[in-house]
Amino acid sequence: MHRLTLAIAALALSACATQEQSRIEDISVTPLRDLNIAKVEIPPILSEAMAHPYSLPADRSCTGLLAQIASLDEQLGPDIDVPEETLNRTDASRAALSKAATGALQNTVEGAIPFRGWLRKLSGAERHSRQAQAAVLAGKIRRGYLKGLLASSPCQKA
Repeated sequence: MHRLTLAIAALALSACATQEQSRIEDISVTPLRDLNIAKVEIPPILSEAMAHPYSLPADRSCTGLLAQIASLDEQLGPDIDVPEETLNRTDASRAALSKAATGALQNTVEGAIPFRGWLRKLSGAERHSRQAQAAVLAGKIRRGYLKGLLASSPCQKA
């Protein structure tokens, strides 16, 4: 009964947030992902970051670097150096509450699948999940590298 209440709360809290709605859709596909039927697609920009995290970009202009960083931000979310003042505190607290509720929903769905760990290993879903996590890490590394290039460029000193 407690889990059902958490699931209903998660749905109610995230009804207003588009990002959380897509997360709920992702959670609903969890059983299919655990059987490796539905896979999370790795975006091309993250695949490229996995292949060449430290390669010099073709466009090293300030606008080119900013565009590449922005496209990585779009895939990865805000970086750690984003000042809190730029984030709306009301939206941030609402997002935190919504994230907690959808996290509870995800735990409920994952807990309902018997022998989930074994299913994921046998189906290959665990290996694909590790690849997706590696792609996210590579994207974060690439973003940091590009920010370093931008910081060392003459356009930041003006």
